[in-house]
Amino acid sequence: MVAVPADAGLLAVHVLLAAFAGGALGAALGAMQTLGLAGAVVVLGEVTPGTTGPLVGAPPAAGSNPLTALVGLGPPLGPHVAFAGGAAATAYAARKGYLDTDFDYYEAKHVTLPLGSRPDVLVVGGVFGVVGYWLTGISVRFGLPWEPVAVSVVLTGLLHRLALGYPLVGSLSTDMLDMTPYEEGTRRMTGDGSQPESMTGRPVVEPWLPDHYEWRSVGLLGVVVGLFAGFLAVETGSYYLAFGLALATLLVLAAGVDRLPVTHHMALPASIGALALPGVDPAIALAVAAALGLLGGLVGELAQRLLYAHGDT
Repeated sequence: MVAVPADAGLLAVHVLLAAFAGGALGAALGAMQTLGLAGAVVVLGEVTPGTTGPLVGAPPAAGSNPLTALVGLGPPLGPHVAFAGGAAATAYAARKGYLDTDFDYYEAKHVTLPLGSRPDVLVVGGVFGVVGYWLTGISVRFGLPWEPVAVSVVLTGLLHRLALGYPLVGSLSTDMLDMTPYEEGTRRMTGDGSQPESMTGRPVVEPWLPDHYEWRSVGLLGVVVGLFAGFLAVETGSYYLAFGLALATLLVLAAGVDRLPVTHHMALPASIGALALPGVDPAIALAVAAALGLLGGLVGELAQRLLYAHGDT
């Protein structure tokens, strides 16, 4: 269910330039901020399809309108481009020692921080924006059995870790699924010279969302978001409206509001599931959406424990 320019090839120069710009903007404005902007554009596109039709001549992918396809989920602002580029640029800036804030975790995870106009940082963001576009395009072209944008975001994250000299999965000194060290306030040892000074004193485990990592909490949240997304999908016929709303709330998170949950990984599968059963009773469609929202929440929590909580980016 990915929206990409229908007629753009992997080597189309104008699209590659747009992807480079998108990744660089993700660095300049902040990865999380551009993700929220993408959500706002998706919402605008989904609720005003008639006003955005003239943007392109080719029909958009996945039934979405051109504004969603070409901007919100395309090369300029798509998560696989702008967020991926911004996250890579943040990791690069932290590695170079450019970042010195009071962020609770290692600076390479500070994806709400705008990085400004430093040329090398913008270039890194732009390069990974292009990589993200390519990875998504390859998935679409070969019909690979996964959500292309989501998988591209994960792969570019792993690639920037490898390219910038970060461990692929981070410290394995504790059980990968165990959040107890965070709850107990356990921090990395200092003074043994085994790691850079900037790495010491950090929590041994750094949960993605400190207020939202208990299995039952994220599971129930997934059910609620699934019902919400399923209703919107059934009533509007849009795969992406709830997803866009969930992304747009990240602008509030980027502004520093604590305790805000992240829910886009729950909303999208729920919307898809609700619309995958045309003609069924709406209550059944919402039940399917709730189940997929639950699954999205639990898989998201599993992913953060395996790939984020012990990692450096």
